[in-house]
Amino acid sequence: MVVNGQHIKFVPGRKTDVNDAQWIAESLQHGLLKASFIPSAVQRDLRDLVRYRAQLIQERTREVNRVQKVLEDANIKLASAASNVLGVSGREILEQFLAGQEDPVQLAQLARGRMREKIAELERALTGHVRSVHRTLLKLHLEHIDELNSKVNTLGNEIEQLVHAFEAADAVRRLDAIPGVNMMTAQVIISELGLDMSRFPTAAHAASWSGVAPGKNESAGQNRSARTRQGNKHLKTALVLAAHAAGKWTDHYLGAQYRRLAARQGKQRAAIAVAHSILIIAYHMLQHGTEYADLGADYFDKRNSLQLQRALVRRLESLGPTVTVEPVSA
Repeated sequence: MVVNGQHIKFVPGRKTDVNDAQWIAESLQHGLLKASFIPSAVQRDLRDLVRYRAQLIQERTREVNRVQKVLEDANIKLASAASNVLGVSGREILEQFLAGQEDPVQLAQLARGRMREKIAELERALTGHVRSVHRTLLKLHLEHIDELNSKVNTLGNEIEQLVHAFEAADAVRRLDAIPGVNMMTAQVIISELGLDMSRFPTAAHAASWSGVAPGKNESAGQNRSARTRQGNKHLKTALVLAAHAAGKWTDHYLGAQYRRLAARQGKQRAAIAVAHSILIIAYHMLQHGTEYADLGADYFDKRNSLQLQRALVRRLESLGPTVTVEPVSA
């Protein structure tokens, strides 16, 4: 039996180096130990591919940062004019740098789409001093990025096949409807949690296992500041990234929750809270096979409408005028 080490640590009894194995065996005979969940072979294969894809994407991000460092060293401020240095326009400009072109006027003419509106800004940004060592580094970085993109695409195809073999295509589609959760994040949730939620007694157990549950540090009836516990770092990372993405949505419940908490407690705490909400939503969707139903961006305002009304009235009256609130007729 595979037993969770953190669980057995809190089983009462003597667990010294001498009596450890004997006490564990005796605890097992008395039913004090609980076996850890071991996913199926298909889920383990899916989890390995998804985790490796995440590592390749992280490595690709590091390579893009290295490209940016080389450009900054050459006094090329391409990032100030282009949001994506390796977009269509940015990639063509970099290819011309490798070919030996250094005229900023001709390089700026390579801009496409909305980048055409920034021709003058591009000309100033592309005025630099590109040396041979910069071209060598750029060539190696771009080749590595292309190789990583090819591997990510190959893994994406393999993951799609395993998702269908795991009979999780419909679950991925439904999870993709959650604000902030894209197809790749949904695949991470499926590969780590699985489809059978019966191994978690409640949604709170799933959140604790994932590492997005609120920390608890209570002593003498007083709650102290506590960090979130350690959990599944792969799932937690994906959920936190999804939470930051959900915070940019203005017409959904999760976006309203993120902005409401970020104003009081900061973006990092807000991201953990929204990640916890996303995990709870995914748990119930997988358990009951339901579609995502959003509560709306005005959920918190409607829940405490009178309190919000009084707060706004006090804020207006603090500026001087007297405010009278009249209800709107039906």
